[in-house]
Amino acid sequence: MGVEKVRNIAAVENAQVVIISAQVESELIELPEEERADYLESLGVEEGGLKSLIKATYELLGLRTYFTTGEKETKAWTIQAGMLAPQAAGVIHTDFERGFIRAETIAYEDLVATGSMTAAKEKGLMRSEGKDYVVKEGDVLLFRFNV
Repeated sequence: MGVEKVRNIAAVENAQVVIISAQVESELIELPEEERADYLESLGVEEGGLKSLIKATYELLGLRTYFTTGEKETKAWTIQAGMLAPQAAGVIHTDFERGFIRAETIAYEDLVATGSMTAAKEKGLMRSEGKDYVVKEGDVLLFRFNV
């Protein structure tokens, strides 16, 4: 069965098709990070198959990712789509949800562009969100809570 036939069946079923080449993925792993984008571009694709598979799986399962960051580490957290800020805080620790006050929020792209939370705050890119805030894909959150 050809790829186009599989894509047609998937379209009828409202499903996705993700093509993964074990050879390409193996070669990607061997390349230095800075050469991977050029390699993928030479193949006419934007991202590796495994990354595409993870994205499609998250979408199928209704999952989203948000981040927390500090001086020592940045961590990704997986939540259900539509989750409110207090519930997302509870994924880290139940005390965060129980004592939720607000979430200081910035988009991942804005944080990368400014280089730090401090710079983002100075540029007015950080928002203060309350209990009704629906966490978005790629949000970087700092939870304020009191227990």
